[in-house]
Amino acid sequence: MTNGSIVAGPMLAAVLLVLLLLAAVVVWRGELGSGRAVLTAGLRAVVQLAAVSLVIAAVLRSGWLTAGFVLLMFTVAAVTSARRVGAPRDVAWAALAIGGGVAPVLALVLGSGVVPREPVAVVPVAGIVIGGAMTATSQAARRAVDELRNRYGEYEAALSLGFLQRAAALEICRGSAGHALIPPLDQTRTVGLVTLPGAYVGVLLGGASPVQAGVTQLLVLIGLLAAEAVAVLLAVQLVAARRLHADWSSPA
Repeated sequence: MTNGSIVAGPMLAAVLLVLLLLAAVVVWRGELGSGRAVLTAGLRAVVQLAAVSLVIAAVLRSGWLTAGFVLLMFTVAAVTSARRVGAPRDVAWAALAIGGGVAPVLALVLGSGVVPREPVAVVPVAGIVIGGAMTATSQAARRAVDELRNRYGEYEAALSLGFLQRAAALEICRGSAGHALIPPLDQTRTVGLVTLPGAYVGVLLGGASPVQAGVTQLLVLIGLLAAEAVAVLLAVQLVAARRLHADWSSPA
């Protein structure tokens, strides 16, 4: 690290490799999932960030290219979330949940001028919010589907009591799906005490003052919490309405 910046080089590559192998071995030997999936995710991150680094300079010189890049991020997020939920054909519904969380947050922070409407500011903020809404949508929808499948008998019982289908489904899955908000809530509650998140560290490494870094991180955290709350609400409603992952009606 030189002048507060992390320097790319053989040592950094070696450290990243060791960390990736550690994660893969722990997942594999601990029977927590696929170690290969961990390695694949790490390698994809290397390739994708390398590609982004090559094109980002050109993107940031044009407002239209910036808008296109943000749209690309959003599209990839929707496709990824739909696949993660187990409903790859429901990309449009996943996009609705993610977009419902992202749109008001970006409209407010950009429209108010709190975040400058310049590519160098728009791209990272949009990426953070889109990424958070994507994760929240995936987690909420998966939890909702699992709960409905595991408690399908209770769903049928609610129907027999006169509940409408969507209302019966919500009675079963809403509480579990809401657990998708636990990570952002914990991160917001403990910021500065347990962790210094990425936006704070990034602004500091960029040469800003600690106060500026803190203000930036606060905006990111609260914006993420708002976006993820809306995304979770929409995701669980769409699952209950059999729009996002319609085949949960098959009991496990």
